[in-house]
Amino acid sequence: MFDIGWTELLVIGVVALIVVGPKDLPGMFRTLGQFTGKMRRMARDFQRAMDEAADESGVKQTASDLKTMTSSKNLGLDKLKNAADRFDKWEPPKSVKPADKPTGVGENTAKLKENQALEAQKRLAEARASREAKAAEAAELGPAPEPEPMRTARERPGAPTARAARPKNMPKKKPARGR
Repeated sequence: MFDIGWTELLVIGVVALIVVGPKDLPGMFRTLGQFTGKMRRMARDFQRAMDEAADESGVKQTASDLKTMTSSKNLGLDKLKNAADRFDKWEPPKSVKPADKPTGVGENTAKLKENQALEAQKRLAEARASREAKAAEAAELGPAPEPEPMRTARERPGAPTARAARPKNMPKKKPARGR
């Protein structure tokens, strides 16, 4: 109950023997035992009274109803569990060797795949030819001219200056006066 071991009880007994004395120690333990018994009886009576109140108010019936309503059988979870168990135990069928020649619908599928492969090869060849043509054209023109270096606003001819870029209704800055 209080998680007291034998060594702790021995220490408590020695301290009680020293404090109370050997004459009064048996009477004190008797009184302590009676007090503990009364406390247990009171706790048992309290528990019994709470159980009776729960019976009268229908809490136990409600609790049992809730248990039956939320049972796995009523919710269908037992069927779900059975299905999951079957899924866990399922093994795929053994692989079957494909036939040498496709028949029926398989022939159409094979022809369609061949046509798609041929179209893809044609597109790749066209893309390669256009790349090669662009590379040959670029080789004929020679190297590309170097771009002109960037200029600031003052270096560019005809570029607006900072004074011209300021709106007219903006007041001019006054120089700061020293005190």
